[in-house]
Amino acid sequence: MAGVAAAIAVGLALSGCATPGASAESAGDQRPLVLATFTVIADIAREVAGDAARVESLTRVGVEVHDYEPTPGDLVRTEGADLVVTNGWGIDEWLLTLVERADAPHVVLSDAVEPIPIESGHYSGSPNAHAWVAPSEGARYVEALRVAIGDLVPAERAAVDARAAALTARLDALGARLRAGVARLPERHRVLVTCEGAFSYLARDAGLDEASLWPVNAGGQGTPQSIAEVAAIVEERQVPTVFCESTTHPGTQEQIAREAGARFDGSLHVDSLSTADGPAPTYLALIEHDVDAILEGLGG
Repeated sequence: MAGVAAAIAVGLALSGCATPGASAESAGDQRPLVLATFTVIADIAREVAGDAARVESLTRVGVEVHDYEPTPGDLVRTEGADLVVTNGWGIDEWLLTLVERADAPHVVLSDAVEPIPIESGHYSGSPNAHAWVAPSEGARYVEALRVAIGDLVPAERAAVDARAAALTARLDALGARLRAGVARLPERHRVLVTCEGAFSYLARDAGLDEASLWPVNAGGQGTPQSIAEVAAIVEERQVPTVFCESTTHPGTQEQIAREAGARFDGSLHVDSLSTADGPAPTYLALIEHDVDAILEGLGG
């Protein structure tokens, strides 16, 4: 990974004149720094930590995480972290070289999850990394962070535990809403068609079949075979709405929708939160938005 090597080389030169782990707005904040690779898992950590720690994301809102190239500043921030949080399973492996240089504890959230393997393409057999999209697996992330952050700030453990319990209860309620909504759908409409195959865990929990144009954003666009297969499913099942994720290019999926007379919804959020005025400014809002969009879209 040439980009990582370059970041490290430049970062080493900069580390002598920068304050590790400090951003302009947080330079005076003395709380422990929890540094996460991308905005979604950073917000889960923020919800669990509350005011007990300062939580930051290496990537910004709207950034495609799979192919992110670390910057020299990322190296400096990682070296200044008190806890590093990654998803694992390849989606944020670009941070691993940086983590090796950090003295902070490192929690890999996917370690708490039983993986669903990718079934096709270059990544066939590898775990599908997008476990957090399912409320049930998001709750496992919460538990892993409850333990890690509680260890980081033991004096705040009771409050951390309470926030984690409240977040888990909200996720459980969203999961129940999703299952109940899917159960009311006509059986032929119980298929979730997306651009990236990022919803395997959610589809499994909800009782939805799944079809996607490509398995992983980093693996490129759909093949002629995958496009034809998805188009056939949309036609045969008379799927009322097909979806795409907010950080992907929707052109092929829009064409499939037009040709099948289906609606197109490109608003699903997976790898990134939205801005504050968007539909998914927090992790809970992301899950709620996706659940509502899927149920409304497939309900006809």
